[in-house]
Amino acid sequence: MLHTKRVAFTDQHGFPRRIVLRLDDAGTVPRFEQLRAQLAVMVAVGRLEPGCRLPTVRDLAGQVGLAPGTVARAYRELEQEGTLAGRGRAGTFVVDDPPHSEPHLERRRRLTEAARRFAAEIRQLGIGHEDASAALQQASTELAAQEGGTSTGSPIGDPVAVQVP
Repeated sequence: MLHTKRVAFTDQHGFPRRIVLRLDDAGTVPRFEQLRAQLAVMVAVGRLEPGCRLPTVRDLAGQVGLAPGTVARAYRELEQEGTLAGRGRAGTFVVDDPPHSEPHLERRRRLTEAARRFAAEIRQLGIGHEDASAALQQASTELAAQEGGTSTGSPIGDPVAVQVP
């Protein structure tokens, strides 16, 4: 079953913000990988910008209904990839120069182009937005798992990014 959760975080300016995470309990992709992949994409496309402070392991686990060890593993892998940095009691932050990042406007331009191509294809096939979003979610998490869990080509937690126009 697919669960959508809104998660609070603090942006690089100290303001409270929210992201959306989608976790599939029935899927074949482990939940730590689903979480890791979505956070990695949010960083890559600029939804989570450098300096953003993520929730603590326990807080995020409580918000999305996962075990703290599951969240800790996702954070640990993102730290090993160079996407996040743990700063002790200060928290976990998006690094200043994350891997796989491009200038913000270029990322948004490329994302918009990809979304338009996808929207045109699903319209031609007569597929509704909800089914298309679910298919994109599943395909992206499977691709990330096949690539050894290091791909940023995975689901984006921002509903604007995964829903088609």
